[in-house]
Amino acid sequence: MKIDINKISIVYNPDIEGAFKLACEISKKLENSSVVSVHEISGLECVKNSNLLISVGGDGTLLRCANYCAPLDIKIFGFNLGRLGFLAQAKPDDIDDVIKKIRNGDFKIEERLMLKAKAGSNNLIALNDIVIKGASFSRTSILNLYINDKLISNYLADGLIISTPTGSTAYTLSAGGPVVCPNLNAFVIVPICPHTLSARPLVIPTNEKIKITMSDCVKFHITADGQSAMDAKDEVVIEKYEKSAKLLLLQKNSDEFYDVLREKLHWGQKPEK
Repeated sequence: MKIDINKISIVYNPDIEGAFKLACEISKKLENSSVVSVHEISGLECVKNSNLLISVGGDGTLLRCANYCAPLDIKIFGFNLGRLGFLAQAKPDDIDDVIKKIRNGDFKIEERLMLKAKAGSNNLIALNDIVIKGASFSRTSILNLYINDKLISNYLADGLIISTPTGSTAYTLSAGGPVVCPNLNAFVIVPICPHTLSARPLVIPTNEKIKITMSDCVKFHITADGQSAMDAKDEVVIEKYEKSAKLLLLQKNSDEFYDVLREKLHWGQKPEK
């Protein structure tokens, strides 16, 4: 696949050691073939005219970039200097190979589902997940889950996670949710520490409307990808966002998602002696 890469922005996380140095190194190697600019993560508004954004940091850095770039249809590629690196695909030693493959079109663009949460006039979008909790973090809350305006369940829990397939290997996984292949059109609903033996994760189609209310709280707190946040008093409605995150992935093999599960989470591997 070939794309126009005449204008590339590199965004780095200054809180991660080595990110600025790596961003400058990438910029230097690209400057002969593209117009390149380098920005801190706080300067995302400067990338709005870019064809491609290269994120330098960890998955959190890429998530923040994705939430800004999705409405603008800007493609994203990530270098990982963080811990897991599910989304930020490349390592610092891969610079030359990455640049060669981007120039040669040896990659694919994978469109990832996103979520939109609406509470009153306020909105949030997320690539990984929307998390709803009571405003009082020290106690459980009664959360009422509706799907297509039909009451499905009343949870006595610390909160609820609404996740995309991309986010199924993040907070959702830690809360006992299933691992979902990223090309599936589905959302996952997972209660956080439910005070019951019967609550189980729920997988639903992406054309369903999710609504959550609370029975015992004056207001509740909503976060998107663990970064952006807002409060709500009455209800929050969560649906599929009309745009998608466009991730540039290097061509390796068709089973790469499962390889990452084994490499990053040691999935399906027997204990060592």
